[in-house]
Amino acid sequence: MTSRIAHLFLLAAVLPGLTLVPASVSMAFAQAQPLATATVELREIELTWPAEAVVEAVKQVTLAAQAPGRIVDMRVAAGDTVKQGQVVVRIDAREAAEIYAASQATLGNARAHFERTKNLYEQKFISKAALDKAESDYRAARANSGAAAASASHASIVSPLTGLVAQRHAEVGEMATPGRPLVTVYDPKGLRLISSIPQYKLAEVRASLRAKIEFPESGKWVDAEKVELLPAADPRTHTVEARVYLPANQAGALMGVVPGMFARAHFVTGKAKKLLVPSAAVLRRGEVTAVYVIDEKNAARLRQVRLSEPLAGGFHEVLAGLAAGEKVALDPVKAGIVARPAP
Repeated sequence: MTSRIAHLFLLAAVLPGLTLVPASVSMAFAQAQPLATATVELREIELTWPAEAVVEAVKQVTLAAQAPGRIVDMRVAAGDTVKQGQVVVRIDAREAAEIYAASQATLGNARAHFERTKNLYEQKFISKAALDKAESDYRAARANSGAAAASASHASIVSPLTGLVAQRHAEVGEMATPGRPLVTVYDPKGLRLISSIPQYKLAEVRASLRAKIEFPESGKWVDAEKVELLPAADPRTHTVEARVYLPANQAGALMGVVPGMFARAHFVTGKAKKLLVPSAAVLRRGEVTAVYVIDEKNAARLRQVRLSEPLAGGFHEVLAGLAAGEKVALDPVKAGIVARPAP
C-alpha cells in the first residue's frame, strides 16, 4: 500500500498537470453540500389497472401489386420518408401498355363507325337496329379502353399517405403477383396502444375511459389522449379490445416509439390516498430496496423498505418501512457518502 502511494506521488512529480486529492477531502466536500430531501406524505392519486399492450399506427397500409409483372424499380427502403402520391414501386408494364394502345385503336374505329352510322340513319339509309349496334360497339370499346388504362396505371404503385416506410417486402427483379405485399407505410404522427380488457374489469374501465401509458424500458409516462372500447367481445377469451391513443402533441416524450413496441396501459378506475415516496430516493442493490432517511440531527440512515411498482408522476407507494412525515434523501448515492464514517 505504501509503495502504491509513493508511486502516485512520483507520477504527480513527473506530470505537473496531475493533482492528487485525498479521499478525506472529497468526502468532506460532499458532506459540505446540503442534501436534497422530500417528505413522505399521503397524497390522493388515481387508482389504475395495468394491462400489457402493443403500439400500432392508426394509419398503416401495406401496398400490394394489382397486376402481374417483374419489379423494375424499388424507390424506397425501410426508414425512408414518403409523401402522399409518391411512386414507390414500378412494375414492368410493357404488356399492359401494348394492350392499352390496341384498345385505343379499337376505340377510334368504333367511334368513327358510330358517327358514320348515325349520319346514314339520319338520311334514312339504314335501320335503327344498325344504329343501336354501332352505338353498343362504341360503348364497349370505350369501356375496354378505360379498363386497359387502369391496368397500365397499376404498373406504378404510389403511397396513399405521407409517412415512413416500415418494411420493404420485395426486391428489384422479383415477380410481383396480384395481392403480394411490396411495401408497408405508416403515419408516425398517429399511434395507439392495443390492449385486452377482461370482462370483470370492463365496467370500471368504461366508467372513466381514461388511461396513463407507461414505457417500461425508458421509464416514460404520458397521459392517453383518448380511450376507445370495441362494442363486441372475443368469444374465445371473453375480452374486449381497447384502443388507447397516444398524444400527438408530445413528440419529445414519444421519441423512439414505433409500431410493434411493448408498452403498458394503466386504465384509471378511481381515486384513493396513498403514502408515496419519490422514485429518485429509491436505492436498489440486488434484492434489497432501501432509502436514506434523514433524522432530526440531519444524519442519513439507510433503511430497507417495501414499495409498489412505479406509479405515474415518478412515485412509489410505500407498503412497509416508512411513515408519513419522514424525510428521505433524493440523491441516495450522495447520501451514502455523507453517511459513511470518516476514516
